Order: sequence, then C-alpha cells, then structure tokens
Amino acid sequence: MTTYNKLVRDLIPEIIHQNGKNPLVKILSNEEYLKEVERKMHEELAEYVEAKNNDEKLEELADLLELLHTAANIQGISLEKLEELRANKSEKHGGFAKRIYLIEVLDN
Repeated sequence: MTTYNKLVRDLIPEIIHQNGKNPLVKILSNEEYLKEVERKMHEELAEYVEAKNNDEKLEELADLLELLHTAANIQGISLEKLEELRANKSEKHGGFAKRIYLIEVLDN
C-alpha cells in the first residue's frame, strides 16, 4: 500500500482500478479543494524547475496550465476574463520578454 494524500486528476482513480488496485479517495470541500490546488501548483512548479529536458518542462507547464484553469474556475473567473486581466497588466507594466533584471533603485 502506498499513501499519497494529494490532489490527483479526475481519471486517476479509474486508471488505478483498471490496474487491479483499489484507490481510497474522498471528495474535498471547497476550502480543502482550493488549498490542495495551491499545494499542487507548488508541486508542479518544483517539478518544472527540476525537469531535465525540454519535453519534461513542457509536460510540467501543461500541468501548471491545467491548475491555472482549475484555480480560475474556483475563483469564478472565466479563462477569457483571466486573459483580459493578464493582457491589461501586460499593457500597463509590460511582460517579461525583455529579460530585464532589476538590481537596485537609487535615490536621487
């Protein structure tokens, strides 16, 4: 028996059952769900950072994107609204494409 105690994708219990094992699961409350989505985001981000090659990094980015969709849904925000917020912030403050690294701000 292996203990996981973590949020998993919706089809994982079915896949485990198809492999001849019996998963023990519970359905999370709204509060637990948000907490576990946030925990899973940290986990997937760490896996992205630790990925050894581009293919692994892309897999982890896909997991992060799935979690972003989930978090937006929990917050009651459509993907269109989320993209609008991102675009507005990018318009006001820019993106990250120019690779600018702020070292310090000096007083006049």
